[in-house]
Amino acid sequence: MKNLKTTLAIPFTVLLSCLIFAGCNYSKGAKKDLLTGLSFSYNGFIVRDVLLIDPANKRMTDNKVQINSRIAIVALGLNNYGLKDGKVFPGMMLLVTDKKGTPILNAADLFAGDQGHPPAEATELRGDITIAKPMIAGQTYHVKVRIWDKVKTDNELNAETDIVVQ
Repeated sequence: MKNLKTTLAIPFTVLLSCLIFAGCNYSKGAKKDLLTGLSFSYNGFIVRDVLLIDPANKRMTDNKVQINSRIAIVALGLNNYGLKDGKVFPGMMLLVTDKKGTPILNAADLFAGDQGHPPAEATELRGDITIAKPMIAGQTYHVKVRIWDKVKTDNELNAETDIVVQ
């Protein structure tokens, strides 16, 4: 009878551990798009994908962009925000630098002063980048995006890529 108790205790402990871990709703990972070079990592958030979007609002297949156009980095399926009064409060930093590291575009928080959103309205976040002066055709620029949760401060998503202006 002693062996039976031990046999039952092990699966129960494993099951209990699985339930506790699942209850935390914790997510962490990284991914890289080999066609565009866009890489992203996330911690705490649940995210379906992060894409580089062309001026026609379609997924890009490389990192070449035309001068005087607009592209975007879009985070899709973003979930697991902390709630405050039933709303979510994302933060989003967008930085574009030249090859020397000089900022061309530096937005510390695109949602600064925001009054919050229903969770369903914050599952897709988009950072638009206008490809224009002072950018120069033939040059490469580095794009960084950081998304964070202002309520559940451990939640973070970081994405970056190089773009080649043509």
